[in-house]
Amino acid sequence: MNWEKSCGAIVFTRREDKVLFVIVQELAGAYSFPKGHMEHGETERETACREVFEEIGLHPVLLNGFREMDEYDLLEKPGTRKQVVYFLAEYGNDPLVIREGEIRRVLLAPYEEAEQYFEHESTRRILRAAYDFVTQGSSPACR
Repeated sequence: MNWEKSCGAIVFTRREDKVLFVIVQELAGAYSFPKGHMEHGETERETACREVFEEIGLHPVLLNGFREMDEYDLLEKPGTRKQVVYFLAEYGNDPLVIREGEIRRVLLAPYEEAEQYFEHESTRRILRAAYDFVTQGSSPACR
């Protein structure tokens, strides 16, 4: 079995007492969170921060105490399993920027709407964990 590893973040902001999540539509059409492959010498957190910037042009604050994982087989690469590590990141009012060649579309949605975009239960589970974490309080970690 071959393994690939990616890291990313569930990125959110607060507007008018609502928590809004950033959802990206990948070039292939699926909806997910900003994420991408680790580069040699990077930590998981460094990869997550770099990928968020590359995909949506933000430098959000990663929050302490949140780290969720997803694993799945890659259909396009038989015999390869992918592990994705997600952190939680908050940003202010910075504009979301679609980076050409990275993603097709970016959305900002409240939890109830956001979960409807995801076809996999594991992605909805990670979103639920992020929402619970945000609404129960957290502390900033890094920029």
